[in-house]
Amino acid sequence: MAKTGVEILCVGTELLLGDILNGNARWLAQRLADLGLPHFRQTVVGDNTERLISAVHEAAGRCRILITTGGLGPTPDDLTTAALAAAFDTPLEERPELWQEIQSKLSAGGRPVAASNRSQAFLPVGAKVLPNSLGSAPGMIWSPCPDFTILTFPGVPSEMRSMWEETAEPWFRQNGGASSAFVSRRLHFTGIGESDLAEQVGDLFKSANPTVAPYAALGDVTLRLTASGSTPGQAEALLHPMEEQLLQRTGRFCYGRDNDTLASVVLRLLGEAGQTLAVAESCTGGSLGAALTAVPGSSAVFAGGVIAYSNAVKQRLLDVPAALLDQHGAVSEPVVKAMAEGLRTRFHGDWGIAISGVAGPGGGTVEKPVGMVCLALAGPEGCDTWVQRFGARRGRSAVQQLSVIRALDRLRLRLLAQS
Repeated sequence: MAKTGVEILCVGTELLLGDILNGNARWLAQRLADLGLPHFRQTVVGDNTERLISAVHEAAGRCRILITTGGLGPTPDDLTTAALAAAFDTPLEERPELWQEIQSKLSAGGRPVAASNRSQAFLPVGAKVLPNSLGSAPGMIWSPCPDFTILTFPGVPSEMRSMWEETAEPWFRQNGGASSAFVSRRLHFTGIGESDLAEQVGDLFKSANPTVAPYAALGDVTLRLTASGSTPGQAEALLHPMEEQLLQRTGRFCYGRDNDTLASVVLRLLGEAGQTLAVAESCTGGSLGAALTAVPGSSAVFAGGVIAYSNAVKQRLLDVPAALLDQHGAVSEPVVKAMAEGLRTRFHGDWGIAISGVAGPGGGTVEKPVGMVCLALAGPEGCDTWVQRFGARRGRSAVQQLSVIRALDRLRLRLLAQS
């Protein structure tokens, strides 16, 4: 059987137990797709030498390139390098320059370097170092047998991503890439479900070059476009008309491209308008503020927020009248309207978003069931209020996340309308 493609092997018992979400595999898969490299399998094994060796032997018979993550640290359960060497009957050798580098990194804080860290300086004979500029554990690029190469990365996401961008991706482009040039783009949509979006653009899913594929998440749908050509410029020339056609059909449901988030797009639009935003949150408990402050530079337009979980805080910090709370309850359009307007006054800002709801799993009533959320958006031309009914079946975190998405998207559309 001819060997083809790339496989990902993630090492760690914590992955098998579900203690850690395997975000590394997802990130690597996206990077491989960006390079146009065929990727057919992902495997997870625990910290067990025999099972790791078995998984590597199986991969060596199927694929040309194996990427591993995890198991490169100094502790006894960090078995990857030794297991890979054993799998191909290759001795480990110490690289003195690596040990010096490891000592220099670990002693920078003035603490002594534990002897166990020296194990990270050992690599199989013939392996090339895959440098780790952020951490102490280096990876390697090693071809232990014909038509089979292994690239190893630590499990720490920031280290893995840095090593990929600095060394591995250039290596792939030079040694392991496809013969064609690939260009990919991701278009992000909200306010429209995957099935509704498919009805509008489903015929384009049949395109062979560029290809269009949908990916759905909570409150969000992504269309991935990938074009191939003899050069990146040729691939981009094929991609652009498809992107324009998708945007023409879907209008303002598309909020961004590639690394855009709904929060980053809203903040950019606020910056372009020279306007500021503040938020008042009850049931979301700070999730909206967290989404905004996750974007670098958000302080230029995001003034701050209030987690107004109790009625007393709504009255004291947002000037919501007690009579309004008594008459309508905290989860009501009149109350969120007062919250948003009080927020604008308190923060002297252009826009204010207020959210109050029943996130569950308890606390619902017939009139105000679990999943009911009231939102308000106060701006230069008045205040809009609306009710979202997400349903009890989604769960608390989903109700909170969807509330944040709906609030940001309403502001996005208002900002686009005023521009």
